Amino acid sequence: MTHSVSPIGFVRSCFKEKFAIPRQPQLAPAARGVLELVAPFDQGDAVQGLEQVSHVWLLFLFHQALEDKPRLKVRPPRLGGNTSMGVFATRATHRPNGIGQSVVRLDKVEAARLHLSGIDLLDGTPILDIKPYVPYADSVLDARNDMASGAPVLIEVQWSDSALVQAHEHATRLAEPLVALIEQCLAQDPRPAYQKPAPEREYGAKFWDVDVRWHYPKPGLICVLQVIMLMPA
Repeated sequence: MTHSVSPIGFVRSCFKEKFAIPRQPQLAPAARGVLELVAPFDQGDAVQGLEQVSHVWLLFLFHQALEDKPRLKVRPPRLGGNTSMGVFATRATHRPNGIGQSVVRLDKVEAARLHLSGIDLLDGTPILDIKPYVPYADSVLDARNDMASGAPVLIEVQWSDSALVQAHEHATRLAEPLVALIEQCLAQDPRPAYQKPAPEREYGAKFWDVDVRWHYPKPGLICVLQVIMLMPA
């Protein structure tokens, strides 16, 4: 038996590419976006009552990681990227049906738009369903996960003087917490766990409409080098 599903909306996110997106929701509270609902769910009736909810579960498609051949085993970043585990023991993006789930903060409810924060969703992500977070049922006090018992260890983020000035200017222009967003995402070290690059190697990612460049001058330290506005295509 097969089933087909259709998106109920799409996320407009601060993350314009996959690299540097937090690997779990809530790790970057400054990560914000808007879920734009599509017909017939964009008339207001479908979200009536959500103003009483602080967080929601989003079921979505990993639309840039869909695969025709299912993977039985994957190599999760949390285990260093070299250890294989069964796909159902992980939250890897390479899933049998390409479905992901995230619990995110619901900041504002409009008829056809939900304003979100703490997201880990790529721009354009198709949303399949929304469910309210229910604290007494969804928070399990004695739950355990021996592979991921705590949040990732953060590394220090330093700024070049010019990059910090640029970041504050763009934050004002965007009316978004850009400095905090960059720090929260980079402190989690988005590099593949198995990479040991030379200190001079630069990395880059897009946040909103700015291009951020950084490098790792020594272990446990990131230096943000440049924050520049991307030219329209």
